Amino acid sequence: MPNALEPLTLPALQHAVAGSVAAFRAVTEYQPAGGPGTKVFPPTYEGGRYATEGPKSPRRSPDGSEVILDFERVLLDSVQSQANRMELALLQAWERGELKLPVITVDFAGHNLPKTLRVTSLEAPHRIADALLRDARHPRENVAFRKSSVGRELDNVDARNATPLFRYCPTALVFGLWDSTGPKGGLGAKFARALVSEIVGLDAQKGVKTSSRIDPAQIQLAAGPLYAAPDGEWTLNESEALKEKGKPVKLGKDGKPSEANHGNVTPTISEGGVLISRAVQTIVLSLTALRRLSFPLGPGQRSQPAVDDAARTALAALGLCAATLAREQNHDLRSRCQLFPSQPHVWQLLDEPGGTPKEFSLDRAGALKLWADALAAARAAGLPFEEDELVLQPSPQLVELVKRSQELAAAQPADEGVGA
Repeated sequence: MPNALEPLTLPALQHAVAGSVAAFRAVTEYQPAGGPGTKVFPPTYEGGRYATEGPKSPRRSPDGSEVILDFERVLLDSVQSQANRMELALLQAWERGELKLPVITVDFAGHNLPKTLRVTSLEAPHRIADALLRDARHPRENVAFRKSSVGRELDNVDARNATPLFRYCPTALVFGLWDSTGPKGGLGAKFARALVSEIVGLDAQKGVKTSSRIDPAQIQLAAGPLYAAPDGEWTLNESEALKEKGKPVKLGKDGKPSEANHGNVTPTISEGGVLISRAVQTIVLSLTALRRLSFPLGPGQRSQPAVDDAARTALAALGLCAATLAREQNHDLRSRCQLFPSQPHVWQLLDEPGGTPKEFSLDRAGALKLWADALAAARAAGLPFEEDELVLQPSPQLVELVKRSQELAAAQPADEGVGA
């Protein structure tokens, strides 16, 4: 058996950050949870298309009637989606009390919404700069969030002054941030991603999917038409129907029972899913990107090398922790797309050009300890860090906007193809 890998510890991480190491890298192969050859379903984009690249030689269908073009690679999970999964993994660990993080929350409780809503800075698309936080109010200062003492600190952050983000939202320095919705608009602070992860399927061949529904009540098309009723329901009686210009209004487009989700759905077959030889996840944590950040301890002060190194080390530990926690959830990406690793997770240290990268292991317990140790060292160096959750209250106009949106969503008919 091969020798066990050395676990990644804080001294090793500190040495890497303070030295010339370019990045940590982890490349892991996966197979579908159903086993090799099982079809998986990638995310769909505009027009219902998959994100593919590198077309291979075309082949003909078994009956020779059409040319089929397969692809070298198909995207199974994007950089943006991977970042969201990692942040949610951090959020879950924070909610269980397994790690310390500054979290800012917009809580819509008590506003009589059709659906309960609570959004944290680990869930908002633009993190601490998201419009949901911008359009909320600081509970103690009774002002809009960006006009509060916390919000105003964000107006002047940049690569030379990243301390406020370390204090209130360090994940923004790991996963990237553009403060485009703040007071400065498009001139707001920008921070590139330091941690990037992507999952692709290799040797992708297009598959097919089927859909159908059997109605146990065997409701027939000819049993209609259905009419819209004044109470929002439907009726078969024309005299009870909603009227427009004296005529009964049919339900939906033409009053078919399917407009009320009754009746059979004719079986169909269409393109769907892909067959792949394997999936590969590539994670890169750029220490070079983190070295661009400086962390002065006060307004107008110059940053100190020891403090900068402590902050950068903590951010690297946070990124490694996020990636490790997310990977241990076994990549259940979406319906019919769960992957399972076919090899151990290994972190490689990219240091000497052309040299053999040093390898480390990092499991869940080790990742949580690495972050805790790095954070303690950063705080000992004088870096500020908020542990208490800051709960913001949504503005009245934001509450009304969300309420109207939820009511519109509730009124929309369900997609008959869901679950087919």
